[in-house]
Amino acid sequence: MLIFSAITPHPPILIPSIGKDNLNQITKTKEAMETLGEELYALQPDTIIIISPHGLVQQDSFSVQMSDKYYGDFQNFGDLDTKFEFEPDISFINKIKIRAEKKNLPVQLIDESFMDHGALVPLYYLAKNMPKVKIVPIAFSFLSYQDHFEFGRYLKKTIIRSNKRIALIASGDLSHCLTDDAPAPYSPKGEIFDKKLIQIMEKKNYGDLLNFDKELIEEAKECGLRSFTVLSGALSEIECEPQLLSYESPFGVGYLVMNFKML
Repeated sequence: MLIFSAITPHPPILIPSIGKDNLNQITKTKEAMETLGEELYALQPDTIIIISPHGLVQQDSFSVQMSDKYYGDFQNFGDLDTKFEFEPDISFINKIKIRAEKKNLPVQLIDESFMDHGALVPLYYLAKNMPKVKIVPIAFSFLSYQDHFEFGRYLKKTIIRSNKRIALIASGDLSHCLTDDAPAPYSPKGEIFDKKLIQIMEKKNYGDLLNFDKELIEEAKECGLRSFTVLSGALSEIECEPQLLSYESPFGVGYLVMNFKML
């Protein structure tokens, strides 16, 4: 059963050893992530499914990492000490693949043990007090947004048929062009994109994610829309209460933390 669902950002500066003084500029995001972690801990999930934009993205299929153990660190960001080790939920991953084949859904299992920062940053806050929780790392694809929505609906059905307590996390940042010193060239359309996306999620008009103007998406230089579209497909026809925990963009990138409380 689906017991928890959320949107999270994934900037490495959320990790205290990396962010250091910069953490003071994203206090709202950090506190919101801590709140999510506390709420998830109280629910005691068996498994966390996390969808990352920085995983093993394939052109024409969704991919699920498969390994005896998952590992990760932040050495690429200058942190040589923080390390991760997670157990996979092998049985659930196999169910995803077997049922996907029956539905002719393009899903690949990829043999890879190292997890990317798009998954690790959220898990730092969401899983650090749950050493026995199992992980299912999923990467989106470059298939259509409709395909991502349908993949989310398929995930929901697979979750509902399971007797496990499952959390579904969509990792992704919003626009990367919100200020002059942002990673991408400034565009006023970044703010428009972020406001529209947040409004869609708050009102649960999930299907509207499929109608974003292509130019608006391109100008925003986002990295999370496909993750959020998978989540939206999973949440369609599920009773939940969206809770906007935080949104801020001090570095020119939109960081959204939103909880979808199951009813």
